[in-house]
Amino acid sequence: MEKEDKVVERILWSIALPGFGQILNGKLLKGILLIALEFMINLNSHFNEIIRLSFIGEIEDSITQTNYQWLMFYPCIYFFAMWDAFKDAGGGKEPYSYLPFVFSACFVTLGIMYSTNIKLFGIILGTLWFPMICVIPGLIIGFSLKNIIKKKKCN
Repeated sequence: MEKEDKVVERILWSIALPGFGQILNGKLLKGILLIALEFMINLNSHFNEIIRLSFIGEIEDSITQTNYQWLMFYPCIYFFAMWDAFKDAGGGKEPYSYLPFVFSACFVTLGIMYSTNIKLFGIILGTLWFPMICVIPGLIIGFSLKNIIKKKKCN
């Protein structure tokens, strides 16, 4: 398997479930720990019910089901697992490659906190859809800072 394909495979499996990328990279203990953390946070935050209700358009019900104290842990575990699997598979060799992952985790966490207050086109998107949208500014800022820092170091 080519290195690029391996890196993409690990990232995609980490998106599917944090810990899978680590298992594919041969880091079994770390993978099992991340899967256990994901399950613990998922169950205590009621994340599967939030996902179900959000997909059928029951946003208000999904908000009332949310345990914010637990759900706010999810973005950091999720994006760390992606970064770690990506790095261990051979990605992330460029300086500051972690910045898009870190800023995505931060912005999604902020998205969770503000998900009941911010409306898009007059609609509350809730604790699933609004935080997912917050990945976009996280990636933009993360990649932008990475490029700015790299350019400053080259000069």
